[in-house]
Amino acid sequence: AREAVGVVALITPWNYPLLMACWKVAPALAAGCCVVLKPSEHASLTCLHLASILHRSGFPPGSFNLITGDGPSAGAALASHPHVHKTSFTGSTATGESVALAAARQCKPCSLELGGKSALIVFEDCDIDKAVEWAMFGCFWTNGQICSATSRVLVHSSIHDDLLEALQARTLEIRAGDPMSRGTRLGPLVSAAQRDRVVGMIRRAEEEGARLVCGGGRPKGVVMDGVGYFVEPTVFANVDDSSELWREEVFGPVLAVRPFDTEEEAVEAANATKYGLAAAVISSDAARCERVARRMRTGLVWVNCSQPCFPQLPWGGKVGRASGHGRDLGEAGLDAYLDLKSVVTYTSADKWDWYPQQHKSKL
Repeated sequence: AREAVGVVALITPWNYPLLMACWKVAPALAAGCCVVLKPSEHASLTCLHLASILHRSGFPPGSFNLITGDGPSAGAALASHPHVHKTSFTGSTATGESVALAAARQCKPCSLELGGKSALIVFEDCDIDKAVEWAMFGCFWTNGQICSATSRVLVHSSIHDDLLEALQARTLEIRAGDPMSRGTRLGPLVSAAQRDRVVGMIRRAEEEGARLVCGGGRPKGVVMDGVGYFVEPTVFANVDDSSELWREEVFGPVLAVRPFDTEEEAVEAANATKYGLAAAVISSDAARCERVARRMRTGLVWVNCSQPCFPQLPWGGKVGRASGHGRDLGEAGLDAYLDLKSVVTYTSADKWDWYPQQHKSKL
């Protein structure tokens, strides 16, 4: 039989506050669990509205609960609470490790959807304009604040310079501004701290010898009276594979581009990361795309695109890597909140007779 796990703690990030909450709340409630949702302290309003909607809809008292607060206090208390039977967390790898430790101390399960440093492999037989579009969308969409961003772009050496030139031209055309205005394609980062972190990584990349192709500062022409933590969409070339920019998650609109010569080299470079969330491959050769996709050590691979997401498909990282374990979405996302119980019933009219009766009972 499948039964609800029990009380589940759902801890969600600031980059997709309502979407991430729905990814977890809906299957947890459908499975019959009681939910305690803890949204990020940087983006709680939409989740508070969700709580209000569920309350007005007549959900049974106690079936959906919401607490606010920061991670070290509210989040940590929730993850380690003895009456919580499972925790599902989406956020940074460092915080995910703390959540996993809290669960392990009580022998409780947890699902973790953590960071990424995903690669986009572009082969020489591609349509360069389409490849540039997906390279941009794969990292600059949502201002780079997405765990699955394909921020490492590996380009076949025969088209590397042409693609980089086209990428520079298209990137310079991106319109930054008020995210509520029609036509805006790049908004601000979530906070001053996040902006400073991204800018710091850009400056260190320059110091390490990477070539700044475009971007790196605050977008010019952004009105908004100087308000908003903006960073220009940024492209680097000649990025060393041992550099911070190539290895660590930026969580901002920063692309790192490197050439490759062979398929084997590209696959090896794409997999040379501690993360294992996503990858993408662009080629007109369907057999090559399938071959490369099978070799990617990730939970998700896009072919001739980057970032499309469908609720029917499970979402999560490769087990054993720093992108976490477990799945949201799809049937696996529902199974995450169900526990298996085996019920055995003896139906024979015969005695079990494992212990033969030596003397007849007087009863």
